Amino acid sequence: MSWIKSGNRTVTVAEFEQRARRAASVLQDFGLEKGDGVALYLRNDLAYFEAVFGAGMLGIYPVPVNWHYTPDEANYLLIDSGVKLLLIHADLMPPIASAVPKGLPVVVVDTPDEVRTAYDLDAVALASDLPRWQALLDRAMPYSGTPEAPPSSVIYTSGTTGRPKGVKRSAFTAAQTEAVNFMLGWSYGYSDVLEGKREPSTITTAVIGPVYHSAPNAHSAFSIRLGVNVVIEPRFDAEGLLALIERERITHLNMVPIMFNRLLRLPDKIKHRYDLSSLEFVTHAAAPCPPPVKRAMIEWWGPVIWEYYGSTEMGNVTCLSSEEWLAHPGSVGKVMPGITLRVVDEAGNDVAPGEVGEVIGKGRHGADFTYQNSPEKRASMEKYGLITPGDVGYFDADGFLYLCDRKNDMVISGGANIYPAEIEAELHKLPGVADCAVFGIPDEEFGESVMAVVQPMPGVTLRADDLRADLRRTLTAYKVPRRIEFAESLPREDSGKIFKRKLREPFWAGRDRVI
Repeated sequence: MSWIKSGNRTVTVAEFEQRARRAASVLQDFGLEKGDGVALYLRNDLAYFEAVFGAGMLGIYPVPVNWHYTPDEANYLLIDSGVKLLLIHADLMPPIASAVPKGLPVVVVDTPDEVRTAYDLDAVALASDLPRWQALLDRAMPYSGTPEAPPSSVIYTSGTTGRPKGVKRSAFTAAQTEAVNFMLGWSYGYSDVLEGKREPSTITTAVIGPVYHSAPNAHSAFSIRLGVNVVIEPRFDAEGLLALIERERITHLNMVPIMFNRLLRLPDKIKHRYDLSSLEFVTHAAAPCPPPVKRAMIEWWGPVIWEYYGSTEMGNVTCLSSEEWLAHPGSVGKVMPGITLRVVDEAGNDVAPGEVGEVIGKGRHGADFTYQNSPEKRASMEKYGLITPGDVGYFDADGFLYLCDRKNDMVISGGANIYPAEIEAELHKLPGVADCAVFGIPDEEFGESVMAVVQPMPGVTLRADDLRADLRRTLTAYKVPRRIEFAESLPREDSGKIFKRKLREPFWAGRDRVI
C-alpha cells in the first residue's frame, strides 16, 4: 500500500484520507463553505496536505502563501484573497501577527521537528488561546458527506513586476479532470499509471520545492491523489537529496534548474558517494536551464532528465526527453497532444519556423481562470482566444519550441529589440561566471541600455572589460552590456527565478516609466 512520509511520520494512503476527512470537519466547524478560501501559511508539511485535501472535499479553495512574505505582503494577500481562515506554522506567526486582518480566525500548526531541524528553529511559545491544528483534528469526526469536486489551489504568481495576482479556477468537470490528468501524467512521468500499466505503489517521488509555488504545488497534490509514494521534504538540500534518493529508492522527481546548479557544485567524491540507480524520470520547469548545466546533469544522471514548459495560467503545454534535448539543445520541447500552442506576430499571424514571436496557448483541460479581484489583468492575458504567458520564442523546422525571453524583459535600445536571455546564455558560457541577470536601465540617448549583474564563481575575480571583450566575439555590439556590475549572489525566488525587479527598480525609481 502506498504511503506519505514527513520526517519520522509515515501514514498510509487510507490513513491520510481519514486525516483529510477530519480536516474537512474542522474547516466546517469554522463556518467555511463551498467557494470560500483557507490560507495555508505553511512550509512543506503533512498538515499542509491534510488541509488541502480536506478543503477540496468541501469545494473550498486552498490558498498557499509564500511564507517569505513581509507583513505588508502577507496583509495584501490575506485581504485580496478573501480567505475565511488562516492556518499557519507556529514559528511563522510572530513576524506577521500584526498583518493578520482583524476578525480572521487563526489556527496554529505546531512546527514539526523535521522543519525546525531543517531551518535551525527554536521552539515558539504562543498565546494559549490560539487553537492548535492537531488538537482540532483529534477531536473532529471524519467528514462523512459526499466529497465535492476539488477546486484548484489559488496560486499567487510571483509578482516580479508588481503585486502578485491570485489565479483562480473552478473545479474541473469530469472531462477536464481527465484532460488535466493526461497533461500532468506526461509532465511528471506517470502516464503508465494512468493507463493502468503500472501500480502507483511502484513509484516513489519527493516534494523538494516549496508548495506555495505552482509547479511543486501541482506535482505534490497530483502525486498524492494518484496514490504514488510521497516523501515530503521541508527544504531542498543538495547532498541531502542524493542521500534521500538512495535511502528511499526515489524513482520520480520534479525539480527546478537552480537545484541542478547546487547539485553540480558538490565535490566529485560526494556526487559519486550515493546510489542513484533508482531514478527513472526527473523533470524540470519553472525557470530557464542553461544548456551547459542541463548537459552536465544528463551526463551525470543519464537520460532520465525531462523538461516541460507552461505557466500557472496556461497549464503545461510542451515536454521533451533527454535524447530530444541533446538533438535540439536549448529547446523546451514539442507541443503535447491535444494542446494548442502558437507563436504569433503583433497582428496575430503565425510566424514562420525560426522567426521570433509571442507564445500563446491553452492547456489541454481548456478550463478558464480568473485573477482574484483583477478582471482587467485577466483580460490582458487573452490573445486571439488563447492565453499569453508573456514569453517570446520560436518553433524550429522540427516543431520544437525555443524561448528567447520574457516579453516584459525585452530591452528596446535605440529602436532595436534586445532579448536579455540571449546575452545571459553567452555570459553563462564564459569561465568564472556562476550566474547573471541582464536587464534594461534608463539611457538618455537610446531610451534604454543593457546592464548585467554577474555573480562570479567562488574565489574568481572577473573584470567588466574582459567580459565585454569576450561577448563581442559572439554578440552584435549593441547587445553587449554597457554596464556590468558584480554581486556575490543574486536575489532569487525559491523556484529559481531571479527577481530582476529588485535589481531593476533602483534605476527606474522616480521615473514615469517603470519596468
